[in-house]
Amino acid sequence: TVLSFRVPELQALLGFAGRNKSGRKHELLSKALQLLKAGGGPALHGKIKELYGRRIPRKILTPADFPALRGRAGPAPLPVRPDVKMKRLPFYDVYDELLKPTALAPANGQCFEEAQVTFALRPQQLQQILASRDILPGAKCDYAVQVQLRFCLCETSCPQKDYFPPNLFVKVNGKLCPLPGYLPPTKNGAEPKRPSCPVNITPLVRLSATVLNTIVVNWSPELGRSYSLSVYLVKQLTAAALLQKLRAKGIRNPDHSRALIKEKLTADPDSEIATTSLRVSLMCPLGKVRLMVPCRAITCTHLQCFDAALYLQMNEKKPKWTCPVCDKKAPYNKLIIDGLFLEILNSCTDCDEIQFTEDGSWCPMKPKKENQEVCQTSAFSGIEASALYSASCEGKSSSEGSSKVEVIDLTLDSSSDEEEPPAQQRCPMANAALP
Repeated sequence: TVLSFRVPELQALLGFAGRNKSGRKHELLSKALQLLKAGGGPALHGKIKELYGRRIPRKILTPADFPALRGRAGPAPLPVRPDVKMKRLPFYDVYDELLKPTALAPANGQCFEEAQVTFALRPQQLQQILASRDILPGAKCDYAVQVQLRFCLCETSCPQKDYFPPNLFVKVNGKLCPLPGYLPPTKNGAEPKRPSCPVNITPLVRLSATVLNTIVVNWSPELGRSYSLSVYLVKQLTAAALLQKLRAKGIRNPDHSRALIKEKLTADPDSEIATTSLRVSLMCPLGKVRLMVPCRAITCTHLQCFDAALYLQMNEKKPKWTCPVCDKKAPYNKLIIDGLFLEILNSCTDCDEIQFTEDGSWCPMKPKKENQEVCQTSAFSGIEASALYSASCEGKSSSEGSSKVEVIDLTLDSSSDEEEPPAQQRCPMANAALP
């Protein structure tokens, strides 16, 4: 408590004890600590409590410190702590809620509103921050455990993603807080928006368990819309940590994928062509390298996997959580490691493509040749022609008709009606690739 005292409080304490009150702050503090070491008695401890008690309420309740509180005396009190829930962020584990979601509702009817809130750190929380310093080599922040500020729409219907009020300015303990830059406008005349992400305010926070932290927010209110802010103590996670958590969640039983294969290869009575086999690449569509940890979202309907490590690294830099195969949402909590593809990768090391059959079994395809551009000679055998399948042909790129080597693959489950007719194939050996 004494460590948090300013010069006037230290002088008042020393004067009460009959000691010399002159000197710089560190000298006054040293004298006060000597008083405590000497015992001082209950009278001295009572004076310390009195000085501390006078200081903290003045900091909390002074109207000059809380202009947002003035609105409470009016007809429209400022709503605080609404039942707003923030979406969980995969790269952060929440340790504590330092400030519950608090509404930023218009209070004075001006075009530029201001609100002020405070929060304090408990000794245990402070220790968590200090103990995490520099434990992540190469990380942008100095602390793995951070104080995180989040804004969102003041909605209670579902968990809210981060959303910044317009014309937002934030000061933490009197210092301007850097905010993420604006995104490029998507439409002509559209108001620029900031990316959906939290704000790490740890560098501006007073790392003390006895001093309050003050956040002053200025923003432009919008008709019919209000915002919410909240503060959390979080631990930042790396892509490697998320990969470890994904592995710990378990590997999906290979029978799930076998059932999906059988379902895709089941004869359709309305189709004129029966699909009897299905080719899938063992290359990751993200890095164009062989899969190491094959995964996809449980909501995806395709067999093609992407590499979990690459996917997590990509989202660590720029969180989009979009499947690179089908472009649908693939959030972290929906990812699974495919047990069947893990078995295939471990037992088949010399090929980058496999073919599934109706009963769920598979066989390796011959490795790709270097950079197949065009069929320049007639020396290609039927087997070589079947190897002219790029790893990027899975998913959306299978519908592109601009490739110089065009192979009709009747086993693909989509975009088959967009391929050019066989008469337009430039490679005379391409038909050898048909199953």
